Amino acid sequence: MTTLLDGLVGKALRRETPSRDEALAVLTGAEETLDIVAAAGRVRRHFFGRRVKLNTIINMKSGLCPEDCSYCSQRLGSSAEILKYSWISPEEAARTADQAVRAGAKRICLVASGRGPGARDITRIEDTIAAVKEGSPEAEICVCLGLLSDGQAERLAAAGAHAYSHNLNTSEARYADICSTHTFTDRTDTLRRAGAAGLSPCSGAIFGMGESDEDIVDLAFALRESDPDSVPVNFLIPFEGTPLADNWELTPERCLRILALFRFCFPDVEVRLAGGREIHLRSLQPLALHLANSMFLGDYLTSEGQPGTDDRQMITDAGFVIEGVDERTLPDARHDLVAIRRRGAGSDLPANT
Repeated sequence: MTTLLDGLVGKALRRETPSRDEALAVLTGAEETLDIVAAAGRVRRHFFGRRVKLNTIINMKSGLCPEDCSYCSQRLGSSAEILKYSWISPEEAARTADQAVRAGAKRICLVASGRGPGARDITRIEDTIAAVKEGSPEAEICVCLGLLSDGQAERLAAAGAHAYSHNLNTSEARYADICSTHTFTDRTDTLRRAGAAGLSPCSGAIFGMGESDEDIVDLAFALRESDPDSVPVNFLIPFEGTPLADNWELTPERCLRILALFRFCFPDVEVRLAGGREIHLRSLQPLALHLANSMFLGDYLTSEGQPGTDDRQMITDAGFVIEGVDERTLPDARHDLVAIRRRGAGSDLPANT
């Protein structure tokens, strides 16, 4: 192993951040990709062993979003021929969740298109959480509803949500190139609200949108500052009818290097294989399991994933095991760092300011 990779492994095991030069070298340096995967795999095994956490998405409301995110098939002006529907019932969501849990999913992600939820939307999600918990009380519930306003994160936490997901998606410097209807700061503000309410922060990225190596590193470092517990790594699905329909720039090797960088930057955090893995990693998906300790099972928001039976077989064939519902995902030391807020807004104790 090279001096660079030895240094990266040592830093990661000490939970230290790579330098900018080290991070850039992972993406475009002279080291062989397999050597990089092997080095980052050491970090993954140290903190997470050979466990793979399974997650599933339930798209509660699809399409007709007023935001103009260039990568999204649900965006304003999209002509992608996706399913479009209003809110599904809590009972339908609970049935889907139960099926996913029986297939091995540990986290259920309730997602709805839109800029952000209104009061009625929060009530719908509260009812859905209750319905899911009634049938699958052991499941983690993650909610993704867009930008949050005052008091909404607290309501979701009180309803039994475990996490809130809101990706930063790309670097702050180029965010306006991807979306004009909200800002990078809007997204970081929502993450702050979720964390302050005691929700586990989930935030990641989408790659393949024309970003440079510098953009990737900027985003990784920005995500570190937000201190998420889970980091989904998406690879662009270039939907026809969206501005990025012709962006087919990713290779399996590029995807593996990005995943390795995120493992070095987030050594003890849940790094999740997310949308686009099937079409961009292709036959190298099993190698990605040596970097990510979590993945989505089943379909995504508006596109289909590979069959769950194939995913479970891939995990077994690669020598990994599915994480059980009674197992901790984050290592013990990481759990010690996650302090649930018990003071300030919503409590009888003064804020820590």
